[in-house]
Amino acid sequence: MLRNIIDITDLTVEEIDQLIATAEDILANPAKYQDACAHKQLATLFFEPSTRTRLSFESAMLALGGSVLGFSEAASSSTAKGETVGDTVHTVSCYADIIAMRHPKEGAPYAAAQFSEVPIINAGDGGHNHPTQTLTDLLTIHREKGRLDNFTIGFCGDLKFGRTVHSLVNALSRYENIRFVLISPAELKLPRYVKEEALKKRGIPYEQTESLEEVMPKLDILYMTRVQKERFFNEEDYLRLKDSYILTPEKLAEAKPDLSILHPLPRVNEISVAVDKDPRAAYWKQVKNGKFIRMALILKLLNIPTFS
Repeated sequence: MLRNIIDITDLTVEEIDQLIATAEDILANPAKYQDACAHKQLATLFFEPSTRTRLSFESAMLALGGSVLGFSEAASSSTAKGETVGDTVHTVSCYADIIAMRHPKEGAPYAAAQFSEVPIINAGDGGHNHPTQTLTDLLTIHREKGRLDNFTIGFCGDLKFGRTVHSLVNALSRYENIRFVLISPAELKLPRYVKEEALKKRGIPYEQTESLEEVMPKLDILYMTRVQKERFFNEEDYLRLKDSYILTPEKLAEAKPDLSILHPLPRVNEISVAVDKDPRAAYWKQVKNGKFIRMALILKLLNIPTFS
């Protein structure tokens, strides 16, 4: 049966836990998986710039013994000639076994999936969702904390347009005893629909604040985000808000010794490079983890048996 992953809620909690288990096994025993996708092809259709997501998908497929085709910008595809995204995806699905697609418009991967003959993975759609980054985040949290329940997580920065935040809130709201702290300027608060669907419907308490320093001592995980210039219609608003939060070693003075600092990257200046040396910084581990969880997801969607 053809399966697409457009939203993190397309996966059950049990499926997420199994993907994490598979990724852990890949990390421990990579040689077992090196030919798992031999003669399979992944197409990466990136209508919007990307470094980590696109390259981690490509690295994941190559590590599984498969091959990769695709493009890294819309100008490289026939959409520049006026071809619809649906036709582009239908065409590429004739050549590949699975597609990873990023697009600046919310809902584009869902619409494209209606025309595809192979599984579609949403690699980020505008300010909406980013399910494979969420899987990366969940694997990182699991490796750092040993669990996906019973902790307090603070999301800091651009919570309005941050698709990684929206997806991770949706995912973690299905685990037990997660406490959410939402840290942002008033203009960049988490959208009402995310709060309604993920938090209020489930009766999950959350706290909203504009002060990172005030809530720092209670956090087990701090998820930093950049203020995204490409999502703003008004450059003046971007310039006014872009430096709202800058994490420095001084601001970590009151943080827990076992705090885990995450960031989906790229960063601009919202985390000082001096924080990179702090043992609590986990964002470079996140980058590495992205490859392994995407390997696990590719195996699942292609119905290839795993060994975990």
